[in-house]
Amino acid sequence: MAKRTEIVDVLKASKVGDTITVKGWVRAFRSNRFVALNDGSSFKTLQVVIDEEKIEEAIVKRIGFHACIAATGVLVESQGAGQKVELVADSVEILGDNDLSAYPLQPKKQTMEFLREKAHFRMRTNTFSAVFRIRHGVAFAINKYFNDNGYYYMHTPIITGSDAEGAGEMFHITTFEPNKAPTTEDGSIDYSKDFFGKATNMTVSGQLQAEIGALAMGKVYTFGPTFRAENSNTSRHLAEFWMIEPEVAFADIYEDMDLAEDFSKYIIKYILENYPDDLAFLDKRIQDMEKNMKKELRRPMSLTDTLKFVIENDFARITYTEAIDILKRSKPYKKGKFEFPVDWGIDLQAEHERWLVEKHFKKPVIVRDYPKDIKAFYMRMNDDDKTVAAMDVLFPGIGEVIGGSQREERLDKLRKRMQEMNVHEDELQWYLDLRKFGGAPHAGFGLGFERIILFITGMANIRDVIPFPRTPGNAEF
Repeated sequence: MAKRTEIVDVLKASKVGDTITVKGWVRAFRSNRFVALNDGSSFKTLQVVIDEEKIEEAIVKRIGFHACIAATGVLVESQGAGQKVELVADSVEILGDNDLSAYPLQPKKQTMEFLREKAHFRMRTNTFSAVFRIRHGVAFAINKYFNDNGYYYMHTPIITGSDAEGAGEMFHITTFEPNKAPTTEDGSIDYSKDFFGKATNMTVSGQLQAEIGALAMGKVYTFGPTFRAENSNTSRHLAEFWMIEPEVAFADIYEDMDLAEDFSKYIIKYILENYPDDLAFLDKRIQDMEKNMKKELRRPMSLTDTLKFVIENDFARITYTEAIDILKRSKPYKKGKFEFPVDWGIDLQAEHERWLVEKHFKKPVIVRDYPKDIKAFYMRMNDDDKTVAAMDVLFPGIGEVIGGSQREERLDKLRKRMQEMNVHEDELQWYLDLRKFGGAPHAGFGLGFERIILFITGMANIRDVIPFPRTPGNAEF
């Protein structure tokens, strides 16, 4: 058979009269004659018209929903709307039959819950093929942004002996068999006899190791899997997710905020420019879903307008203290409409963050200088001795998407914070050494990859923006 032409190239560059071969999966088959064929190279399908005089009836009967076929023929000017050309096929080969009586997907609308149960097929749907093309686009944009701006990509370890967040919600790694682990005299597990000679875990962040790179190479970033053993089944949590963490020597909290704003705008602009068909489909999907919803429950803007809203506005910048004051003066607070309390010292909840973005400032917001008691040990102490140089970037519809800080570079103050928060020095002596020997001011942040995909695609559940979600009770594939 002739060399295959991808459908994306057919729609972009092929001309009427060209003889080509396309291969893909049947998205629809009408009147035993019209095939909507998709090969994954584009959101769009190519209409293949069966030449009934040349294609055997036995072959036509096998052209079913999501069957895989190859079609060869001549491109002609399309008779219908939507695309300029269609293929009149004089030869069709069935590459993969599909028994619809047993196939779990049917040519009709499926619920997200059902598709999660059949995750090995869900990429074949319009919704998920659009989501995962955009996921690829965001990943490419991230690497391009940092490469073009002089950052070095650093692979930080997945297996680690440190808990960067101090939260303790980590997956433990061991070669010991259950109930057969050696113990010390006091009855605790003797990890000195384990594979690594010490207790080890799956990483929750590459930040601490990225600081090693930044304090030698200036600007680095990580982009890798992270793990959190949090027994949560919400629409915002995964046990395995991906993080992007730039770390920059000689940067302070203000330069950190500048980087976060420029970086996030770049990613969104890239998707708007390069994935218009996928975004348009996802936008229409949301609008169709919200048709029968109460107005107050609908998104205030379309998906595309929301993305443009982010890139076309300078982010508002306020301190945590100012945020609390604004919230306490708000109508929802005075009327008791907030579900969670608003007091200095509490961690802002999504409802507070979204109100600041969507109702008060009507633009993305960066909040900085959080109380030290709700932030990690490595964040730089401010002169007031009550707050640290931390910052969160808040987006409409989702709240926090980026969290970062200027790191504490002063050895004495870092030691004091570690003591206050019961972080053992002996486990992080190397981290202290970075300050003791040629230390420098530096800053960075973390962006949850799935969270930014969630925002860009408008999907409602984070399990629907990662190909194989890992959640409590679920580790399929």
